[in-house]
Amino acid sequence: MRSVFFGGPAEQQPSPDFVVPELGAEELRVLGCLIEKQFLTPDLYPLTLNSLLNACNQKTSREPVVSYEEETVGQALESLQAKGLATRITGAEHRVPKYRERLSEQTGLRVSETALLAVMMLRGPQTPGELKERTNRIHDFADTVEVEATLDRLMTREPQVLVVKLARQPGLKESRYTHLLGGPVNVEATPAPQPAPPQDRLSRLEAEVAALRERMAHLEQQFEKFRKQFE
Repeated sequence: MRSVFFGGPAEQQPSPDFVVPELGAEELRVLGCLIEKQFLTPDLYPLTLNSLLNACNQKTSREPVVSYEEETVGQALESLQAKGLATRITGAEHRVPKYRERLSEQTGLRVSETALLAVMMLRGPQTPGELKERTNRIHDFADTVEVEATLDRLMTREPQVLVVKLARQPGLKESRYTHLLGGPVNVEATPAPQPAPPQDRLSRLEAEVAALRERMAHLEQQFEKFRKQFE
């Protein structure tokens, strides 16, 4: 039988009344990456601390780009565990501890709703059109009408509103939306996004190499399990 031990506080049962505590910037980045990677790289999920560090410091699909130290990510994980939003997994099948998110489990959010929150956690306020394009690897929205309907559910959700619509900025055709997981926001004063600088070739290669290394480590682990069956 599989042996798994969970670190931190005891597991909480999902509750329709669960209110997400206010999160800091590092916690939001870590939680957003945990959610994203469980859909984008399910064969590597749950994530090791090193994998999560690489995910947080990606130079693509992140606004702003950050350069966290391992200690920063570790502290954010400890805080998320204490708040019931992440779990540490250890056991005979894991050479190192791994981590998974618990936001969707605790809140009962749909995949479509979780996808929107994750992308906003990782890239800030966005229009429905941007959200549709950037969530398609997690949830494939049929059109922006479906995106807006999902945003409406998050804006009227009980017992906790999770999204707010921002005032439309001059020069923009669509209003942007942002999450409230980091606390209240001033819907009038939030600045319009600045154009992201083009990603250079070296940054893309670094991200690809990091992903390949993680996949190789995973394959080596699976091969070792397979080999032991014949010893």
